[in-house]
Amino acid sequence: MNPTHEVCNQPAPLVDYNLFDTHRPLQDALRFNAPHLETSALRQLGETIGSVEMQQHARLANVHPPQLHTHDRFGRRIDEVEFHPSYHALMKAAVGAGLHGTPWTRTSASPHVLRAAGFMLFTELEPSMLCPISMSYAVTPALRSNAGVHADWGPKLASLGYDPALKPFAEKPGVTMGMGMTEKQGGSDVRANTTRALRVGIDGWGERYEITGHKWFFSAPMSDAFLVLAQAPAGLSCFFLPRVLPDGSRNAIHIQRLKDKLGNKANASSEVEFHSANAWLIGEEGRGIPQILEMGTMTRLDCALGTSGLMRQALALALNHTAQRSAFGKPLIEQPLMKNVLADMALESEAATALAIRLARAFDKPDDAHERLMARLLTPVAKFWICKRGSHFAQEAMECLGGNGYVEEGGEGVMARIYREMPLNSIWEGAGNIMALDLLRGLRKGDAVAALAQELAPARGQHAAFDRMADALPARIDAMATESEARRLAQDVALAVQAALLVQTAPAAVHDAFCASRLGGDWGHAFGTLGTGADFDAIIERAMPR
Repeated sequence: MNPTHEVCNQPAPLVDYNLFDTHRPLQDALRFNAPHLETSALRQLGETIGSVEMQQHARLANVHPPQLHTHDRFGRRIDEVEFHPSYHALMKAAVGAGLHGTPWTRTSASPHVLRAAGFMLFTELEPSMLCPISMSYAVTPALRSNAGVHADWGPKLASLGYDPALKPFAEKPGVTMGMGMTEKQGGSDVRANTTRALRVGIDGWGERYEITGHKWFFSAPMSDAFLVLAQAPAGLSCFFLPRVLPDGSRNAIHIQRLKDKLGNKANASSEVEFHSANAWLIGEEGRGIPQILEMGTMTRLDCALGTSGLMRQALALALNHTAQRSAFGKPLIEQPLMKNVLADMALESEAATALAIRLARAFDKPDDAHERLMARLLTPVAKFWICKRGSHFAQEAMECLGGNGYVEEGGEGVMARIYREMPLNSIWEGAGNIMALDLLRGLRKGDAVAALAQELAPARGQHAAFDRMADALPARIDAMATESEARRLAQDVALAVQAALLVQTAPAAVHDAFCASRLGGDWGHAFGTLGTGADFDAIIERAMPR
């Protein structure tokens, strides 16, 4: 075949780089929120997940999605989901990095911030398989309400060993857990659940029940156990439901089908039925809602962390492409309009990182009244705002790559995967309206106005637009009388806290441009509409992945 042209002006893929060493906004957020944190493990993780090998695992886990096998070839029910070996390689790396239940057992400085930073970095590699990792993190503290279950399962949820085999927990070095909350008829309104729990006895794990019913979204069905909601005589209650029973027999969990989702392809999300499945009560009967709210706080933190990580990777891909691709006489990254777009996205990404890591800090200080209240307020705020911005961000980053960004193959295919993944964190664990309403409930806990004032105080006097926003928020909170305004309030609390954090952690070029655009109105309705006073070059240089 005769050559017709030479392939040139196509960028080299972004591989074999350290995701932590090149993420200066994350490093600054860690210095601010956890000044004594030992970051050598994050540096090692950043090197591992930036490798060609791990990026290949991420690709293969998505192009070879999970496969459901309800029966074996002899007709026996097995209810197994088969994953590509690359999925297990990714799970082994995430568990080995302690991104699941490990922080609950560590006594070192800032274990939740350390875990949050690792989770954010790993999301840049592959987000969907982190679903069981996140759920294992969230359910671990809830198990303390059942001493017997916690004694047996708690240490294995914190173990750095990964074993995907479907066998009794006692034979495994480590375990993962999932959750089953929602049903067809109710969705987020779990009070409408119809799944029933019948008490049948008591043993070393406490009160044992038989669960009959269904779950509409049951992710990671090959996890070793799940926390599920069911209606007991005293009302909606939380139950521990293992996949394999202590005697080695399989619990009566029947997987009906796997969801065919827009994205999140490497993760299996299923519909299941329980046929008198064995489960053990967690906490008290009738207290299921408080239990899931506690768990939901943790998974909502991970939604904010995950979207922040996806933003960072999308930005890194856009910067890598535009630095190497030339058009109209010079590299794209030197074109004035492209500079504006890239700088604007860099501001958004850094602000998301700052807010998500600040939220994680609150979970390291449960005995501090201010931190407890900030965790209550900032969880719905961060989940709402960061995740809402994600899809728009991914579309803009994809546009920076042009047609290459829209294809699924090769290194550029990562951008398409990010775009399909972005809406998920905004939907799962409570969509936007649920988060805005949750903020309103949080504002009734303690002195929210005083807590926010304390949070914003260190940044006062640095930018007039910020001061105006900080002055206006207390009266708006006090006057909040209708739910229809809740989204706007969640947005503005997020922007104010992000601005306050950037004033304290980022260079002047970053926080000045953020305040002028997001708070001062010197901005349009799309990325790339910063005012001409912004220092584009300084902002872009800080964000470069190499």
